Amino acid sequence: MPLISTEDLTGILYPEILDELTRGDDTTIQHAIAAAEREAKMYLGRYDLEQLFGDGHSSPAIDDEHLKRMIMHIACWHLIHLSGIAGDYTRFRTAYKDTLETLRLIMTGQAQPDGWPLTTTDITDIPPGNNISWNSNKRRSNFY
Repeated sequence: MPLISTEDLTGILYPEILDELTRGDDTTIQHAIAAAEREAKMYLGRYDLEQLFGDGHSSPAIDDEHLKRMIMHIACWHLIHLSGIAGDYTRFRTAYKDTLETLRLIMTGQAQPDGWPLTTTDITDIPPGNNISWNSNKRRSNFY
């Protein structure tokens, strides 16, 4: 069960424009909503995603209008980008970029959404891997 519905997108796009963008195909809207949710989940990994987005069969435990608005902006960007229209392209692009910046702030801990539960994954639950982190200082080029 998705976090937002087709009717929720009419808060940003008029129904006739939404119908024109998708050519009357509701599966296009469902794909855009699913892609928007997956994109938002990439940034929100430290939160309990099942409580924020639901598990596919049940509704989410947390009803956050700000999260829904961010998903709507991302989904509208996917629909506008799909159509290739030149009308309000910059307005939707700006809303998309602002949404991603907000998600980055939440991801890094600089913004704390009220009431969002953190994940309960413990460090001992992570399977051991063989990844090695390697970095170095930038090469110096001194000339005398």
